[in-house]
Amino acid sequence: MFLYCGIACRRKFFWCYRPLSTYVTKTRYLFELKEDDDACKKAQQTGVFYLFHGLAPLLQTSAHQYLAPRHSLLELERLLGKFGQDAQRIEDSVLIGCSEQQEAWFALDLGLDSSFSISASLHKPEMETELKGSFIELRKALFQLNARDASMLSTAQALLRWHDAHQFCSRSGQPTKKNVAGSKRVCPSNNIIYYPQIQVNLRELETAAWFSHDEVATALKRKGSYTQQQNGTFPFWLPPKLAISHQLIKEWVEKQTCSSLPA
Repeated sequence: MFLYCGIACRRKFFWCYRPLSTYVTKTRYLFELKEDDDACKKAQQTGVFYLFHGLAPLLQTSAHQYLAPRHSLLELERLLGKFGQDAQRIEDSVLIGCSEQQEAWFALDLGLDSSFSISASLHKPEMETELKGSFIELRKALFQLNARDASMLSTAQALLRWHDAHQFCSRSGQPTKKNVAGSKRVCPSNNIIYYPQIQVNLRELETAAWFSHDEVATALKRKGSYTQQQNGTFPFWLPPKLAISHQLIKEWVEKQTCSSLPA
């Protein structure tokens, strides 16, 4: 009996700590890719790429929801070749995560690099046709993405934007160079290293949460001041009607309501 209880306890211990072990393994793998350019290039061979254009992610529509398509390295090289871009553009991609099976995830913006932006803009409609999707502003699509894709694409967009804004050293004025993973940029003239900020700035963001369609719809109908409820909490705040964010939220609620009505 004692032996049986011991085995049962060890099994419980194992299953409790297995998620933690997986997290540690993923973290170590991502750290390796961020620090080792050769390892990151190797990971690109078997990894997947999420595409952007002008910081807008490529999305496909499925049952009133947006999906973020994934592309292999070979598919991406074929696409770049078809639209007159060199495969070297893949070096502009950034690492944004990995799966539990250590499949690396990358993001590449086809419309940010100045030397290719004009060509990419001209071919944008053809790219969307070829890829069977559309490059849609993330803030407009956010509520129609699942939680994982919303978080991942937000991270990718922030990282791509950071690299686009930090191409030159603030001290020397010389061009900076990113590592393969995109986890840092270095100024060759003075070896200053610049790192993205990917932590929450608590001075800019007090709190964040997910809300259902019904909760948002109720908040839009609410009038008057935000008074304390019986349970001691306050209803969540919506931007004022003149704000663009308010109009985007209202548009999303109305669109969801119409799509749920019977034909």
